[in-house]
Amino acid sequence: MLRLTKLTDYGILLMTRMAASGQGRFSAAEMAEITHIPMPTVSKILQMLLHEGMLDSIRGAHGGYRLTRAASEINVRDVINVFEGSIALTECNLDDGGACDQHDVCSTSNNWKRINHAVRQALQDISLADMAEQDFVPVFRLQRGISIARAQS
Repeated sequence: MLRLTKLTDYGILLMTRMAASGQGRFSAAEMAEITHIPMPTVSKILQMLLHEGMLDSIRGAHGGYRLTRAASEINVRDVINVFEGSIALTECNLDDGGACDQHDVCSTSNNWKRINHAVRQALQDISLADMAEQDFVPVFRLQRGISIARAQS
């Protein structure tokens, strides 16, 4: 199973809540209260996002954290990369080329690269503004012109 860590999931949740609210700044305490994520975890996530330039922080009584760019300019892939690093579904898709023992005889490497590219692109095509929409339904376009829409619940 492919699975994002809880930290990544919470990071996307925090960033999406910031994008959806329209409020300029949030304290870590406000974000913990809004999302019901424990305060130490919220603080850790916000610091990671701050360190990677996704957030700005302002000190003082009216300070807090805010997005560094418009929500439409920050995509889900950007946020995932903060916590997980570059997305790679298989060893051969790692940025450093990976250490796959099957490299010389693998007949699926090129297909995995295409799949990995499609996943990265799909995540890049979804912005925080999209995530903040209540009825957002992502549509993924594959290279051969096939569109896949997520079924609405």
